[in-house]
Amino acid sequence: MSNEIATLGGGCFWCLEAVYQEMRGVVDIQSGYSGGQTAHPDYESVCSGQTGHAEVVRIEFDTKQTSYRELLEVFFTIHDPTTLNRQGNDVGTQYRSVIYTHSEEQMSVARKVMAEMAHVWDAPIVTELLEAPVFHAAESYHQNYFVNHPLQSYCAFVVAPKVAKFRKVFTDKLRKK
Repeated sequence: MSNEIATLGGGCFWCLEAVYQEMRGVVDIQSGYSGGQTAHPDYESVCSGQTGHAEVVRIEFDTKQTSYRELLEVFFTIHDPTTLNRQGNDVGTQYRSVIYTHSEEQMSVARKVMAEMAHVWDAPIVTELLEAPVFHAAESYHQNYFVNHPLQSYCAFVVAPKVAKFRKVFTDKLRKK
C-alpha cells in the first residue's frame, strides 16, 4: 500500500481542505481537531480556545502520486507560518500553525522543509512540529465546506484566494479533472 496520512494545521481548516482537495495524489481529506486535552471536542468548544485543540486537516495521500515534502511545500505557501496563533483575522490557539507527524521519516522531512522555508519568510517560522496526537473529525457540516458554500462570505474572501494561489503556483500539482 502506498498511502500515508499527514495532519496539518494552518488556520481555518476550511482553507486547507479546499486547497488539498484539488491536489493530485490526495485520496481523502477530513477536517477536524488535534492537540488538545478534551476527549470529545466540538466546534464551539474548540473555538472558545479552552480545549487546546487546533483546527487541522487529516490528509490521506498516495505516495506514488505526491510526496509528503510536496504536501509541506504547499502548506508553507498557502498560509503564514510566522504568525503565532493566528491566520489573518482568525485569532486563537485553534488557528496555530502545526505539523503533526505520523512517522520518524515525516518528522525528518518536516524539519528539512522548515529549515528551507526559514529563508523564504521575513520573520521566524513559529510552526509547531509534533508527533500526531488523536485526531477528532469535525462535525459533518464542516466537511467539504468550500465546495458546499463557495459564495459564503468567508469562503469568497478568505478561502477562494488561497485556492486561487494554489492553482497559480502549483499548476503541476493540480488533480486532473
